Amino acid sequence: MSGHIKKIDSIKSMAVYDDFQWSSSMRDAGNNIAEFKKLNIIYGRNYSGKTTLSRIFRALETGTISDKYSSPEFQLSFDGGSTATQRSLSNHGRIVRVFNEDFVRDNLRFIVDDEQTINSFAILGEDNTKLEEEIEKHEAELGSEEDKSGLLGELLGAEEKLKGVQKDHDDKSSELEGKLREKANKADTGIKHNKRFGDANYNVSKIKTDISTVTKGTYSPLTDEQVGKFHDLLREEPRSEIPESSTFNLQYSAIASKAKELIEKKIQASAPIQELLIDAALASWVRTGRGHHQEKRDKCAFCGSDLPEDLWEKLDKHFNQESEELRQALETLLGSIERERARVPNLLKIKNSDFYSNFTADLDSLAEQLSTLSESYSQSLDSIKEQVEKRRDDIFTPLEFKTSEFIEDALNAVRDSYEELRNESNRLTASLSADQSEARAALRLHEVYTFINDIKYGDECTVIETLNEAMGEAKEAKNTATEKVDEKREKIAELKAQLKDESKGADRVNDYLNNFFGHQSLSLKAIEENLGDASSGYRFEVTRNNKKAFHLSEGECSLIAFCYFMAKLEDIETKGNQPIIWIDDPISSLDANHIFFVYSLINAEIVTPEKYEDDGEIKARDRFKQLFISTHNLDFLKYLKRLPGALNKKKSQYFIINRTDQVSDITLMPRYLKDYVTEFNFLFHQIYKCAHAQIECDENHDCYYNFGNNARKFLEAFLYYKYPNAVENDDKLARFFGDDALASSLTDRINNEFSHLAGVFERSILPIDVPEMKTTASFILRKIEEKDPDQYSALLQSIGVENA
Repeated sequence: MSGHIKKIDSIKSMAVYDDFQWSSSMRDAGNNIAEFKKLNIIYGRNYSGKTTLSRIFRALETGTISDKYSSPEFQLSFDGGSTATQRSLSNHGRIVRVFNEDFVRDNLRFIVDDEQTINSFAILGEDNTKLEEEIEKHEAELGSEEDKSGLLGELLGAEEKLKGVQKDHDDKSSELEGKLREKANKADTGIKHNKRFGDANYNVSKIKTDISTVTKGTYSPLTDEQVGKFHDLLREEPRSEIPESSTFNLQYSAIASKAKELIEKKIQASAPIQELLIDAALASWVRTGRGHHQEKRDKCAFCGSDLPEDLWEKLDKHFNQESEELRQALETLLGSIERERARVPNLLKIKNSDFYSNFTADLDSLAEQLSTLSESYSQSLDSIKEQVEKRRDDIFTPLEFKTSEFIEDALNAVRDSYEELRNESNRLTASLSADQSEARAALRLHEVYTFINDIKYGDECTVIETLNEAMGEAKEAKNTATEKVDEKREKIAELKAQLKDESKGADRVNDYLNNFFGHQSLSLKAIEENLGDASSGYRFEVTRNNKKAFHLSEGECSLIAFCYFMAKLEDIETKGNQPIIWIDDPISSLDANHIFFVYSLINAEIVTPEKYEDDGEIKARDRFKQLFISTHNLDFLKYLKRLPGALNKKKSQYFIINRTDQVSDITLMPRYLKDYVTEFNFLFHQIYKCAHAQIECDENHDCYYNFGNNARKFLEAFLYYKYPNAVENDDKLARFFGDDALASSLTDRINNEFSHLAGVFERSILPIDVPEMKTTASFILRKIEEKDPDQYSALLQSIGVENA
């Protein structure tokens, strides 16, 4: 059902709707969420919230919600996934027409204040064909009235030539205009409906502006590569700012410089021990052993011999302070090398996901370079490390420092390139919205450029311009007869103004009043604001016997208002557009005959398809997209079930509005009301619910508080038809309950005391005795079953309960 309203998702803080949720309230017997259908019938008692629902739909029509609601919230869902809320009332794109008290107040101010008037409206005139023929005749005669001017031959020839050229020009212009309109806003394929162009208000005027841009010599068409890049840009989402890398600071130069200094440094022992100078391994062994013996042992831990007394003095002179300082410096440098070596894998973390997609290729290239250079950098550090360790192990032998290939600059260059990409990506984030807007504009202009080339727009314009020049020449030929031509055109304009006649709106209201309701004396009169001025407009006035009517009854007001609404469905903004229609309780203050006539009018003028002729064939089409009718009247509800499609489950849906205290809820109409349309079944259902409700459950308090009224009304109807004979001092309750005097007495007490407060006002502030209610309800059900089991079984079936 294209364009249909599926459901009212939620209503909050609107009169009796505190927090209505469709998904929880609107479930069928299979626990499936129900939806609106083509025909929707809503029943609810007065003050239950029907008009509030109609105001939500009227807000879709007018674009505003009543300011009497402090903070209303609601949401409606349409098929296709779109929604409308109190904040988006003008973007749904549907034509909605609502009849409710607000419609009456806004359009028929006379009903509220007899000093006011009624808004007029125009419908298409019934004599259009005749008027159009007359207009065409006058246009063909433009030259025939010039016989006395002496310019007949020249004017007639110029007029015929102008007609031909103008027709060719108009046809060609219309053809081109149609192509532009289709390209601008045709459903699915038009630029307006293409999200990548980002202009939901695109129209013919804008495409003409774009054509003017792309036809200038300064415009350069996009290449396929540019188009691809723009599409990629439009798919981008804003990225977080990429922070600068703080771990890259390379130490290679400092390490290499320090290594060269230490490796090549020359030192001498104060009193060198020749053997240790010659054998570096032995020197290392002695140095290590010194730490295990000095001031710890008197004998050699290896051979057990006594250590010479001057041994430590000799070793101190060999391993002097200078050599130890150098050794310590070398160890420190080795630590620096290790730390730098450990930093290499984390020098620069390149994460493509942090960047926009157009940086991927450059980032991949940098990552590859970084991997290769990092490996070379690690090898260079390893080479320095080996040389440092070698000098440390042979501390008195200077070595020549050998440098590896210098790659620090190359690594820094990679980092600089990364920083350029990072800064560029961050700049793109700041300007993404503007860049995407430019991309959309560029793609839209490219689309327009391709389009005008496809339709050969330049050739079309040349032909139209040629025809335009010819048309100008033809117009110049009749300039000598300007006054008479102007008079003829004024006549034609006057006839065209009659095509849309506001007086026809009043006539249609009168047709409904007279033909459907038989009100010959009551009518609507269209009064011209400025007599003689066809362009001045009309106002409507209610008349009785051709005189302005005052003191209308409520029934007359209701009839006029509804007939006005029905006629307005044929105004020039509505007719033929299949609106969504909501009719809120249209039978207020009407008698039974008028209620049937309202049903008949809805059936004939809305529900019954409209017939029309197409190429000689009579066809039918729906007058509406969706119809919603609410009522509090069970007789009217009974008539509505006769509407075409009302019994078709695929086309119709029935709802009921239940009000408990100050809050209302909308649910699917129960079977007994939908199928039988009688309050009798409803009252029986309330008694049944009371008899089977759980006393401790708060959700059942309404059936207890309403039980007195419900039981009294039900028993009045039930016992009247069971005991229709009029007997003086007849106690029908006693006859019904028989020997069960307790049940009779208890029922009589509840019926009288709990359905009235007169004389015992204090009862209104005391809690309801729930067990008493439940017991009485059970008495009533049990006695009905005992007296008439067939009727009891039928009543249970009518409320959807299987008799055990």
